[in-house]
Amino acid sequence: MNKGEAQIIVKNLTIAYGDFVLLKNLDFTINKGDIFIIMGGSGCGKSSLLRVLTGLVPTAKGKVIIDGVNFSDASQAQADEIMRRCGILYQSGALFSSMTLAENIALPLQQYTNYSAKLINELVELKLALVGLAGFGDFYPSEISGGMKKRAGLARALALDPEIVYFDEPSAGLDPISSRLLDDLILDINQSLGTTIVVVTHELASIFDIGNNSIFLDGDIKGISAKGDPKELLKNPPNENVLKFLTRGAK
Repeated sequence: MNKGEAQIIVKNLTIAYGDFVLLKNLDFTINKGDIFIIMGGSGCGKSSLLRVLTGLVPTAKGKVIIDGVNFSDASQAQADEIMRRCGILYQSGALFSSMTLAENIALPLQQYTNYSAKLINELVELKLALVGLAGFGDFYPSEISGGMKKRAGLARALALDPEIVYFDEPSAGLDPISSRLLDDLILDINQSLGTTIVVVTHELASIFDIGNNSIFLDGDIKGISAKGDPKELLKNPPNENVLKFLTRGAK
C-alpha cells in the first residue's frame, strides 16, 4: 500500500452501551502515513472510538474497514491477522511490573513469531534503541520515570513492526518536556518507518505539532462536527465548539 491510500475507513459507525448511544453516524478515512488525531472534549467518546478501532468494543452499527477487510465483521482469524499488524500504546503504558523492559518487549515476539531467542534479543535491543532506551533492558518499570515508561510501552507496541500504531492519551501524566520528547518520537517513527499513527488526545500542543489529519467529536451532536488538518481547522473553524476547543475559549 502506498502512502496516502486509504488504510482505515469508518462507515456509518454507531457506538452504544445498551440503550445508550454514545456516538452515531461516524464517517471518516485514515490514510496510510497519516498522523490522525481523534480530539474532542471530555466524555465525548474518544477512547470508546479507539476501543472500537482496535476491536476491544463491538460496533452497534456500521463498519470499520482496515486494509480492505471489514474488521467489524471479520472472522477470528482475520481479526487476529489485522491486529498483528497493529500496535497500541495505552495511557498508562500498561507494562507488566514483574517483568523487565526487555522481557515486556520480547513478549509479543515470543507469542506471535517463531524467532530464535538470539534474534528476539537483538530485536528487543533495536526497539529499545529506537525509543531512546538503549541499555535499559534490565530495568523494571518501577525503576524508571513516567516518560521512560511511555517510551518502553511504545517499544513494545513496535515489537512486531506494525503498520498502524494507536495511542490513547500519550501525554497523560507527563511533564511538558517529556510530552514534547514523546511527540518528537511519534514524528520520527511516522517519518522514518511510514507508520500510520492514530492518536486520542486533547493536548493542543500535540494536536498542532504532530497531526496532519483529524476528526472532532462533538458531544452536543454525538458525532463528528469537523474533519481535516487541525491547523486548518484553527484558521477556519466550522463551528463554535471547534473554535472553543482549539483556542481553549480564548477567542
